[in-house]
Amino acid sequence: MNVVILAAGMGKRMQSALPKVLHPLAGKSLLGHVVDTARSLSPSSICIIYGHGGDAVLKQFHAADLTFARQEPQLGTGHAVAQAAPQLDDTVPTLVLYGDVPLIASSTLQRLIDSAGTDKLAVLTVDLPDPTGYGRIVREHNGEGRIVSIVEQKDATPEQRTIRECNTGIMVAPTAQLKKWLAGLSNNNAQGEYYLTDIVASAVADGTPVVSAQPGAVWETLGVNSKVQLAELERIYQRSIAERLLEQGVTLLDPARLDVRGALSCGRDVSIDIGCIFEGEVSIEDGVIIGANCVIKNARIGRGANIKPFCHIEDAVVGAASQIGPYARLRPGTELGEDVHIGNFVEVKNSQIAAHSKANHLAYVGDATVGSRVNIGAGTITCNYDGANKFRTIIEDDAFIGSDSQLVAPVRVGKGATLGAGTTLTKDAPEGKLTVSRARQVTIDGWQRPVKIKK
Repeated sequence: MNVVILAAGMGKRMQSALPKVLHPLAGKSLLGHVVDTARSLSPSSICIIYGHGGDAVLKQFHAADLTFARQEPQLGTGHAVAQAAPQLDDTVPTLVLYGDVPLIASSTLQRLIDSAGTDKLAVLTVDLPDPTGYGRIVREHNGEGRIVSIVEQKDATPEQRTIRECNTGIMVAPTAQLKKWLAGLSNNNAQGEYYLTDIVASAVADGTPVVSAQPGAVWETLGVNSKVQLAELERIYQRSIAERLLEQGVTLLDPARLDVRGALSCGRDVSIDIGCIFEGEVSIEDGVIIGANCVIKNARIGRGANIKPFCHIEDAVVGAASQIGPYARLRPGTELGEDVHIGNFVEVKNSQIAAHSKANHLAYVGDATVGSRVNIGAGTITCNYDGANKFRTIIEDDAFIGSDSQLVAPVRVGKGATLGAGTTLTKDAPEGKLTVSRARQVTIDGWQRPVKIKK
């Protein structure tokens, strides 16, 4: 099967320099959604018709399985598809999609493809309570028979405008006939454009059967022409994800306040509070609690972990039964073992922290390997960067790091070692011993505190 995706429109109503099809929905461009759906159908080719902002489209969608055709100037949907004609294989059908209709489901498209077979023209239609602006599906016998044409809103008669069955623009056609019909299109209409929909009348005239299919949900066929419509589709998409999670047994404290911008998988008895954002690939195992207003990206959260409110977790692994936050940040490369505690205003980056270790408040652990049952006191910093290079800190099992310590990497804290509060460690601390590095405390007798000078 050939796939043609129309993505040449300017999108004036978006009020943006960014091409319309590159605007994001759920963290992925509108066109990206359509391309991914097309790929799920395993087509023999995918051709993207580009125009406005073409360089940006080409740059973002450069891939071996994609080809491109430029539409310049834009003279209608029929003219757009015609630009792809030289690239289409006549021996398989062609599916036409739209780069600004991001939520179309692969199951709906497969149903349309099955209806078309190898020799029929299949049109995806939808019944709308208010069909204003849509092309109408004209059938024989007052809407009960075969499709005979599609009439655009501006060209429709008053009687035709009462028809509620509408054209979505998505269709499947036998390719050899499609090329013939495209070559015969006329722009003798209210907009002076070459309508793809006019191929329906050509198919009827040729005796090619015209059939239809309908989507699983009307919102699958909704397009984006403005920021208002983009926002509406964002909430529709998020609500559909929320409903799927709820059906799987996930507790969402408010399904309307959830944002998934990628793929989120959840185990049993997971609870997610309001305002959470999940980006990329996120896996949450059984019994996890996610507090309010967390941002989690490309992460794996182990069984029974508790992520408290306002945490940021990116490219990280959180071990089972761990407690994170509130207000903690796990940066890329963080791997936490079982029952690790990372408390408020603690940042961990590119570090491995083994089971039962704790950094409960106000610490930075960067480029470190931390053993089991280690306690990292408040205000502790691993000084991993000398202004040019990064170095690693190693803290072995059962070590105790006193508050307000600085560990100047590369440095090692031995097993069971203790660092006194306020230590600046520049040499390895031997295992099982107390290491202290601080200025001697001095009390100055007779010292007077300065007083404010009167002016």
